[in-house]
Amino acid sequence: MRKIGVYYAYWTTEWDVDFIPFISKVKKMGFDQLEINGGTLVNMTVYDKKRLKHEAEKNRIKLSYGIGLTPNNDVSSIDERIRMNGINFMKKMILAVNEMEGEMIGGTVHSCWPATLPVNAVDKSFYLQQSLKSMKELVKVAEDNNVILNVEVINRFEQFLLNTCSEAVNYVEEINSPYCGILLDTFHMNIEEDSIGDAILTAGNHLKSMHIGETNRKPPGLGRMPWNEIKIALDKIGYQGSIVMEPFVNPGGKVGRDISVWRELMPGANLDAELVKSLKFTRDVLL
Repeated sequence: MRKIGVYYAYWTTEWDVDFIPFISKVKKMGFDQLEINGGTLVNMTVYDKKRLKHEAEKNRIKLSYGIGLTPNNDVSSIDERIRMNGINFMKKMILAVNEMEGEMIGGTVHSCWPATLPVNAVDKSFYLQQSLKSMKELVKVAEDNNVILNVEVINRFEQFLLNTCSEAVNYVEEINSPYCGILLDTFHMNIEEDSIGDAILTAGNHLKSMHIGETNRKPPGLGRMPWNEIKIALDKIGYQGSIVMEPFVNPGGKVGRDISVWRELMPGANLDAELVKSLKFTRDVLL
């Protein structure tokens, strides 16, 4: 049975927050999983990590971890100092997730976010080779700590290395480890893929995690995403991984700026009530 989760930043305008209150909140709503910021986890004390782990276990909520590496931690950088900063940061995150008995880190584990091809660069191939070099080192640490690194396929306006599922498949097949998988996101696929269903089929057994939301990042069920097509494709590949809602609807703070939310997408709405409706919709159409 596929597990349904939600990303904590649906409610926040900052990335670094106390995650504990969200655990009981999503449990009461009926979710199976809460996805949180892996970067925040790296800087938490041992005591705070234990509290977070205990709260998740008490509520029977699975935790997963997302990351958008900063430019100073870009593992695809041609500046070796920056690339090594990123490798060291990612190693700390892998160890922290292992402490939490976690399973996956998804996002720009392969580069940084947001990012565009540098002005004087003629193509992205060298940055891609730097990223692959970094991942080949990181995946060994991931294997030793039972943590899967999922490279996220992100649209061209937010990233430049892996914009389509086909590019991601080529990437993970070069890494050639069950601990390096693919994270697909319906928002990004809607921009880049000719067919969302075909992209999921292309990912096949490399697909380890799914982010879902509408074409404008509202919760599922409030837009025009082809959910039946997505369900058929997930069934065809036998996908049994997590499906995590990642809606962003509020402007303000670092989250609103980084995600480019410049207006309230759901003015006057009861966000909790809308998410409960969306959870029912998701269970009905994707499970």
